Amino acid sequence: MLSTARVFACNFKPSQSPPLRSKTQMEARTRSPQSTFSRSGSLSPPRERLREDNGGGTAIALQEWQGWGTESPLPERVAEIVHELKYLEKDFNAQMSFGGVGGKLQGDFKIQEDKKHRATYQALGDSEKKLQFFSARQIACRLLGSRGYLCQKCWLALEDCMCSKVIPCVLWHGIRFWLYMHPKDFLRQNNTGKLLWQVFGVKAATLCLFGIAEHEEIMWNTFALAGKSNVWCLYPNKNAPTKSVQDIFAQESLGGLECSSTTTNREKILNFILIDGTWNNSAAMFRRLKEQAKLAWGEEDLPCISLAMGASAMHKLRPQPSWDRTCTAAAAIGLLSELQLIPEFGSYGLDKQAEAVEDALAQEDAFFRSPFGLHGNQVKDQVMRMTSQTSNTSLYASDMSSQLTVPLNSCWLYRYTTYIENPSLQTE
Repeated sequence: MLSTARVFACNFKPSQSPPLRSKTQMEARTRSPQSTFSRSGSLSPPRERLREDNGGGTAIALQEWQGWGTESPLPERVAEIVHELKYLEKDFNAQMSFGGVGGKLQGDFKIQEDKKHRATYQALGDSEKKLQFFSARQIACRLLGSRGYLCQKCWLALEDCMCSKVIPCVLWHGIRFWLYMHPKDFLRQNNTGKLLWQVFGVKAATLCLFGIAEHEEIMWNTFALAGKSNVWCLYPNKNAPTKSVQDIFAQESLGGLECSSTTTNREKILNFILIDGTWNNSAAMFRRLKEQAKLAWGEEDLPCISLAMGASAMHKLRPQPSWDRTCTAAAAIGLLSELQLIPEFGSYGLDKQAEAVEDALAQEDAFFRSPFGLHGNQVKDQVMRMTSQTSNTSLYASDMSSQLTVPLNSCWLYRYTTYIENPSLQTE
């Protein structure tokens, strides 16, 4: 069961690791949109096929876009910015390159593009247009920077793909999750919201990107058909009473919902919005939801729901910033677990569906906590053998990685140089 009476969904951050004394291979690596990497268990379309679909250029094909976890058309503004970046390459005679945390633009191209996009942003007088431009640019850069580098399903580096570890499960058809995601969380490797559509599929757990007009229109059109009484946001609204799962569902008549476990009537589907962003970004995202609720229903009163007191799935795995904050996947787990306790929902297997997400979350958490990724003991044994053959325990990560026969966890590559010298790491 999830915490607490004031819980909302946000991304967890991996624990900090010891600093590296010199630059590692991962930190030094940059990548271009045309770069290629080997695949390892990913279900994403092959890189070569994506290049053929795109005509070998930087345009984003519909297949590639939808491969990241959505069924929507490619947003028009995102496509425009991708094309603008392509033309800037020609104008500046500098190739796009991406690297570092978040796959950001780097080099001379970044300097020139930064000047241009800031000028474009300032020229937009309308705040709505500014938000749409900001969001679209974030998405466009992340798409190009992650192409051929991240698995489209699990959003991890291709060599670290953990798709085979995630077991799909069918969510009860009377529930639909909406992952209202901030652009800066899109394609983040430690984002947990993506686990919901990995487990349940994109129809049951739908991605809606903050500030992307096409995504928000799809979501609010669905809400208009469902009706306000079938839409809830999992968020601690401080300006209005927040009801618990028991308050809402134990006291209401759900006769239509208990008739069929395969209902497809949109008026009887419960829509739950999970705000997928940092604590700071979530406030702006919630304000936008209230503004859109006013346009849809004539009032800003967006029904909010809270979860009961208790340790969430993420709190059980590792310490969290506070008891009223947890990750997106853990919020969904808590909601399903509490709904299972309501008699009207007891026959839909929501507890098993919650367990499926919890298993996926545990797999991902174990991946980020392990300095050796999915191959654990195999790489550890190789590291121990290599270091036992030399008196120099401060091997560079790039040198060590070149000798390993098992793929590395790129998220932890920089920890190899301190592994032997730090006993606490050897116990993980």
